[in-house]
Amino acid sequence: MTYQPGERVALVHTTDPHTQLRPGDQGTVRRYDPDRRIVDVDWDSGSRLAMILDTGDRIRRIAGQDVTDADWQRVLDALRAAGTAPGRESAQWWAQDVLGGRARGSVAATARQVLTAVDDGDPAVLDGLPAADRYFLTEDRDRYAEAAPDGAPAWDGLTTARCDQTRWAWCDGFDAAVTDEVARQCRVLLNPTGDDRDLSHLHPKQVRIGEPGVFAGDWAWTPNSDGEVRIPVGFVGTLVDTWNGWAVFTCTRQVAEAIVAEQQAARDRYRQHLADQGVTGSDLDDLVDESMARMRFDGDVIDVDESRVHYDPEAVQRIAPNADGEYIVMGWAWTWIPVHPYDCDHLVGDIPAPGEQPSSALGAP
Repeated sequence: MTYQPGERVALVHTTDPHTQLRPGDQGTVRRYDPDRRIVDVDWDSGSRLAMILDTGDRIRRIAGQDVTDADWQRVLDALRAAGTAPGRESAQWWAQDVLGGRARGSVAATARQVLTAVDDGDPAVLDGLPAADRYFLTEDRDRYAEAAPDGAPAWDGLTTARCDQTRWAWCDGFDAAVTDEVARQCRVLLNPTGDDRDLSHLHPKQVRIGEPGVFAGDWAWTPNSDGEVRIPVGFVGTLVDTWNGWAVFTCTRQVAEAIVAEQQAARDRYRQHLADQGVTGSDLDDLVDESMARMRFDGDVIDVDESRVHYDPEAVQRIAPNADGEYIVMGWAWTWIPVHPYDCDHLVGDIPAPGEQPSSALGAP
């Protein structure tokens, strides 16, 4: 039997009592002397111990070295996929402790912090999530036996490097599944639409002219019963302009009606607040009108009366829909801002998927 430089071999037995090499250790043939029957090997461990075959040293060729790059990638893909189920399960257990019934404190605040960390890649938070141990070798063989596809090389025929690659592929699948499932659990908890859709593409920093977003007045932030400052209603629209740093957006009739309704609800809340302070009669009406505009639909047109707000009888607007049936409600007048959907208790308008172009037919959920 002869050996060629570059061949991969594994140790079967050595007569050297001092080496740290053990049966199964692998290496690459550097040179073979057929006359003396000596095989010089660069062992993966760093040893350079030569095998003297006539004195009892034995090695074997490692089979399966003819696997193509494409075939090996298929093996790694299978290992990566195999790591997803345990990763997802681990994340679900984590969620029970951090976001679910066993959690303490404001789980919503925790969910927002985790989602922000996922978006930003913040290790201070992400390091606290479940993670696969990339240096634990004990389960490598069993994982490979379970996950390797048909036609994959035998485990005993793999190089040490390829054994490591299978472990890292499985761990990559595990860790990716953890991050995805943790983010999904957080979205379910926070999402005003009541599902697990990813709304990160509507983050205020992502909204550009001509793109969809969620908008609210900078005055809309309100403490809720838990003491958290939230936005009761966010309105879905398309950013079309800015003025003095404020947003100008178009929206559908349904969203415009919700804006008008929210304005009336705000007037009603303010009226009740004044009444609780003892204000009555015409004084009550005057104070409400001086603080907030009157808004109503007159057919397809929105009437906005701010004459008492600005003490100007001409401060009255009629907002008609554009050719697409969309409205710009108090654009270039009110201080609208893009807001994060997760900061809203409720959304009005159909939320576009990531990459979906704005449409005049957003409609209501």
